[in-house]
Amino acid sequence: MFTLATNTLLMSTSARLRGRRVQLERRATASKAVRASLVSLAGLIGGPVTNQAGEEVGRVVDVVARLYGAEPYPPVTGLVVRVGRRHAFLPADTVEKVHSGRVALRTARLDLREYERRPGEVLLARDVLDHQLVDVDGVQVTRAADLYLAPLADRVVLVGVDVSLPTLLRRLGPRRWQSRPTPERVLDWQAMAPFAEHATDGPAQVQLRASRGALHRLRPADLADLLEDLGRAERQQLLHMLEPAAAADALEEMEPAELENLLREAEPEHAARLVEEMEPDEAVDALRDLHDDERERLLERMPAAEAGHLRRLLAYPEDTAGGAMTTLLVTARREQSVAEVRAVLAAQAEHRTEIDAIAVLDDDGRLVADVALFDLAVAEDATKVADLTGWLAQFGPSATVHPDTRLTEAAEQLVAARVSSLLVVDDEDRPLGRILADDVLDTLLPESGRLHFRRFLQ
Repeated sequence: MFTLATNTLLMSTSARLRGRRVQLERRATASKAVRASLVSLAGLIGGPVTNQAGEEVGRVVDVVARLYGAEPYPPVTGLVVRVGRRHAFLPADTVEKVHSGRVALRTARLDLREYERRPGEVLLARDVLDHQLVDVDGVQVTRAADLYLAPLADRVVLVGVDVSLPTLLRRLGPRRWQSRPTPERVLDWQAMAPFAEHATDGPAQVQLRASRGALHRLRPADLADLLEDLGRAERQQLLHMLEPAAAADALEEMEPAELENLLREAEPEHAARLVEEMEPDEAVDALRDLHDDERERLLERMPAAEAGHLRRLLAYPEDTAGGAMTTLLVTARREQSVAEVRAVLAAQAEHRTEIDAIAVLDDDGRLVADVALFDLAVAEDATKVADLTGWLAQFGPSATVHPDTRLTEAAEQLVAARVSSLLVVDDEDRPLGRILADDVLDTLLPESGRLHFRRFLQ
């Protein structure tokens, strides 16, 4: 069974890699024709707009695009053009061709009413150029030095972004340089997660559909790094783009000071939902760093049962096992088979970073043994848990601590027992929670920052 699961994992990983390679090959910027037809947005701004007779009728102020839609490449929906003292809007269907540094129209008729932004419209020069973006392929926060447009099918779309320093220098040079694209430095737009100032004016579900495709591939640790690097407004937008559970996983990987600032910046309802989704021990750590009134404001916005549970954990001193434990436990009975316990574990896959052993209990809920996942993995499916714990008994009792045990003492027991976690039990040996090795070190070595063993393991 274990070999079959390993083979399945390898096949699944290979399939994902093949799919990723196909996705890269299908990107627009992989096409030589597209790369040869790139138009620099920076070079287009300020360029002339000419009518059918070739006469100049205005100058390009900005390019309007539908950034958050179902399309992989945002279509240009129109231009904002300065005509005299007015800023007029030209729909995309009035444009004959977008050249390097200029625009040709297919009509002589212009609507000279002053342009007013509509919900969901994004001005590429104002809202995206020189603003922060997330490069999902490179897993980094970057800044758009230039954007590239290109004809695709029957319309002009946004296909790429340039983030290089030479491009910034090019924009400072003569105008004839500004309009020259640099195809060798272009990053495909499908690898970008943008944060436009007015993006939230559109329907939320549309915004999410467009951005999740790029962001869902990132690991929690990667998302945490991005959140730490983004500006205040951008990281709040990123949080809203993620499912609450995925956002909570990322928050668990953040540095405490950064997480504290993020929770303070967020709307209380949203912050409360994120903390509620975090693992109990991580949620308690996050709440401890807030002021009393801030902490209470979040707890009041959680379901009563969840808030009560976190308050009980917060009542334990921070430097004790109770103050650092997670209450997420997987338990088993002696009469169960190993296969049945594995099925229980499979149902807890989303919490895999918090589970490294199974607590076996008697009929009164008292601890019989703490079985490591390795011992469970190598046992036969039909083996009874009672037989497994009987065999493990020869190595002595399982290592446990009480909730009021100091973390320094817990660390000593952890090292002496050569285990990666300790069960926290009450006076009658009933499990209350589990304290993990990285939680002990995070608390004992605060000056070193969070060590994040889970980040390394991922």
